[in-house]
Amino acid sequence: MGGIMNNLIRIVEQFRNKKILVIGDVMLDKYIWGEVSRISPEAPVQIVNVVKESYAPGGAANVANNIVALSAQAFMVGIVGNDETKEKLIRELKKRNIEVSGLIDDGNKRTIQKVRVIGRNQQLLRFDYEKKGYADIETENNIFNFILKKIDDIDAVIVSDYAKGVITKNLMKKLIELCNKRNKIIVVDPKPKHKDFYKNATLITPNHTEAYQMTHFLEEEADSNVEKIGKQLLTELNSNILITKGEKGMSLFEKNKNVTNIPTFAKEVYDIIGAGDTSVATVALALASGSSFEEAAIIANHAAGITVGKVGTSTVSTDELKKNIENE
Repeated sequence: MGGIMNNLIRIVEQFRNKKILVIGDVMLDKYIWGEVSRISPEAPVQIVNVVKESYAPGGAANVANNIVALSAQAFMVGIVGNDETKEKLIRELKKRNIEVSGLIDDGNKRTIQKVRVIGRNQQLLRFDYEKKGYADIETENNIFNFILKKIDDIDAVIVSDYAKGVITKNLMKKLIELCNKRNKIIVVDPKPKHKDFYKNATLITPNHTEAYQMTHFLEEEADSNVEKIGKQLLTELNSNILITKGEKGMSLFEKNKNVTNIPTFAKEVYDIIGAGDTSVATVALALASGSSFEEAAIIANHAAGITVGKVGTSTVSTDELKKNIENE
């Protein structure tokens, strides 16, 4: 067992200075923290006495945040509007040393912001500011041209798709072809409605729900049919598939026909927010560091196990990750 553990730790040590390009729907997460002690006399709602406000990168930007927390470099590619939220998002990304030159201004869009109101450590309400719809051809070309210039300098690409308009069929086709031609790893955190966009990627990482939504299985059949679901996705999308199953661990389906079930390493689950972002960031870094798919999945499983033990959107450091692998 020691040999395997040492190998996993060696891979994690290779994360340092890897360059990962993250493309997807960037968001700004705003948190309004307050105290709740009474009901409003005007309506049957709680009054939140605001104590503080905080900001964090959200959506695809949280994947980039996870990359940087793991000692690697992140290049963020996505769409922002010409608004105040953009300035705040860029400030938060720069604060974390995330490279922002790939954020493309689109006058028809607004920078996506999610505002969560938290009282007594519980989320009471969420406001979403966004303008739905796919990017136009001009923005799509600007994004692709940026990636074209960067592709030789990076070790892997992560597609973080929240189906807010950055990831289009045409862009994905060109991007996957480019990565395959230049021998670059491309890992996709998918949305079921865009299933057909992801063909020929290196690895696709749906969670349990996304996986059965991408196939014809019903929810109640999903648990007993994980193997069938994984194999169907692998065949249809010609990509390796990693299904993340929360407290049940992960199932890996490789093109070489290997199927591996990996149990979870989470000790206590406080909050699953952001666990998928941590998984996809870690798996891409491991593959870029020369791991096998199975080793990458095991390391990502450790990282996700640490994340769910923290409250809110959180990241994992390489030290925490190495310690977690050593203690298993």
